Amino acid sequence: MESLEEQRKAFSKQKFLATPLSGLIAWLLVGISGLCFNDTITVWVLFIATGSIVYLALFISKFTGENFLDKTKPKNAFDGLFMFTVVQAVLVYAIAIPFFLTDYTSLPLSIGVLTGTMWLPFSWIIKHWVGIFHAVVRTLLIVALWYIFPESRFVAIPFAIVMIYVITMVILTRRKP
Repeated sequence: MESLEEQRKAFSKQKFLATPLSGLIAWLLVGISGLCFNDTITVWVLFIATGSIVYLALFISKFTGENFLDKTKPKNAFDGLFMFTVVQAVLVYAIAIPFFLTDYTSLPLSIGVLTGTMWLPFSWIIKHWVGIFHAVVRTLLIVALWYIFPESRFVAIPFAIVMIYVITMVILTRRKP
């Protein structure tokens, strides 16, 4: 059995493109919906799209070479830890939904910030600053846009998240594991 450090190194060698690409697609759909449809439809798009990120990532991973469902890959403790961060991101809906029921325009703020927190432990696992960059810049940008563009929260925030995903994927493709 490999040591925990050997497993961390093996985990860190992955591409890590399926999940951010999935998030990019989901938030792009939310932003497009915000441009084209009323807020009621966009709220549904936001819930469905962001709730589908993990499933979309499972599908995309087959094309990025990551294949999350490959049963022949050796067991790695950090795959399990990463899945715990995914569950953490899902559990934050317990904060987002009550806030949403009070002010529906809070949804891009709460879902955007809270689901972005999963990037912090990811950064620690791979020993690279990309996750810290993603989580911190995403949070600051979302909060700023929430105040600056109160009438365009369902457009400005999703497109900012898409931009952060693009930058993150560029960094991930250029990093040396």
